[in-house]
Amino acid sequence: MNKRIGVMIAATMSLLTFTGGAAMADSHAEARSSLQTNLDAVVDGGSIAAIAEVRNGDKVSRGSSGSTKVNGDQPPAPSARFRAGSITKSFTATVVLQLVGEGKLSLSDSVEHWLPGLVGNGDSITVRQLLQHMSGLPEYSTDLLNRAGIPKQRYRTWAPKELVEKALEAPPSFSPGAKYEYSNTNYIVLGMIIEKVTGKPYGTEIKERILQPVGLTHTWLPGTSPEVTGPHAHGYAAVKKNGKITSVDVTRFNPTLTGAAGEIISTTDDLNRFFRALLGGELLKPAQLKEMKDPGTAGGYGLGLEVVSLPCGTAYGHTGETPGYVTASFTSADGTRQVTLATTPFSGGSEVAAKSLLRTALCD
Repeated sequence: MNKRIGVMIAATMSLLTFTGGAAMADSHAEARSSLQTNLDAVVDGGSIAAIAEVRNGDKVSRGSSGSTKVNGDQPPAPSARFRAGSITKSFTATVVLQLVGEGKLSLSDSVEHWLPGLVGNGDSITVRQLLQHMSGLPEYSTDLLNRAGIPKQRYRTWAPKELVEKALEAPPSFSPGAKYEYSNTNYIVLGMIIEKVTGKPYGTEIKERILQPVGLTHTWLPGTSPEVTGPHAHGYAAVKKNGKITSVDVTRFNPTLTGAAGEIISTTDDLNRFFRALLGGELLKPAQLKEMKDPGTAGGYGLGLEVVSLPCGTAYGHTGETPGYVTASFTSADGTRQVTLATTPFSGGSEVAAKSLLRTALCD
C-alpha cells in the first residue's frame, strides 16, 4: 500500500503489454504444468512463496511453490490466504459506485460536500477524481514506513482522519483534475465518504454489499487485528544489517494503516470470483460499470480498476502491495480468462517470472 505501488502498477501494465504468444495448451494437464513451471520460476527468482489460480473458460488450474516461511520446507497451500493490498481499492470503488447507482452519491460531489473541512481544497476535489487518483492529494504513507517498507508503528491503530492529516503535512501534488498520480490517500477519503453516506463503516458496507452476496467466504477485512488467520505464507522484508541482508517477518501489523486503500485479506479463488462477478454485471448497474472501466486520461486507471491493453484484448483488475506481499488479479474483457497471483517476494529477481505467468495466463 505504500507509494511504491504506483511504480508497480506502471510496471505491471508495461509488463503485460507484449507481442506474440504461444499456442494454447492442448490440454488441462499441460496448462497446470505450465502454471507450476511459472510458479517455480517466481520462487527461483527471489520470492519465498507463490500461489496462483488461473481460469480459462471452464478449466481451472491452481498451484503453489516455495515455502510458508523463509528457509522452511512446508509448501503453501493453493488455497492459502494473503494480504491483497490495493486490490481493496476495487472493492471500495464498487461500493462507491453502487451508492452512485442508488442516487445516494454523485461522482461530481465534492469532498467538502460530504466531509466539510477535511482538506483545504475539498470544494475542488470530486468523488470521481478520488476514484481515479486525479485529486492531487499527496501520499499519506511515505513517512509511516521505514526504508525497508516496514511500518514504523506496526501495532498502532490509525483513524482514517489521522492518515489524511499525515498526507496534508505535504502540499497538494497538483491541482485537482490536472493529471493522474497514484495516492492511497484518495481511498482513505473514499472510505470516510462511504461511512458518511451510509452511516456504516466502509468495511461493513463491503461485507454486506459484496462479500456476502458473492459468497466470498475466505475474504475479510481484519479491522485492528494484526493476524492473517488460517493457512498462509509469511511475508518478509529484506533488511541490511552489519553488511548482510537478513529477513524480518512483517506478516503481522495493524491493518488500519492501510484501511479502505489496502486492508483486505483474501485467496486467489475469492479474488477471481469477485472480479468475475464485478465485470459480469452482478454488482453494478451498466452505467456505473461502464464508468468504472473507462480510464479516460488517467494513464490506464479507471474508477478503481487498472485497465491493461494486450494484443489478445483488454484486461481489467488491480495489483496490490503491503509489507511482505505482492498480488495481481486480472480478468479478460470477455471474462473467459482470469489470473490471480500472490507472492511473498524477498528479492527483486522474481518480477520477470511473475510477469511471464500473468502474460501466459491471459493470452497464451
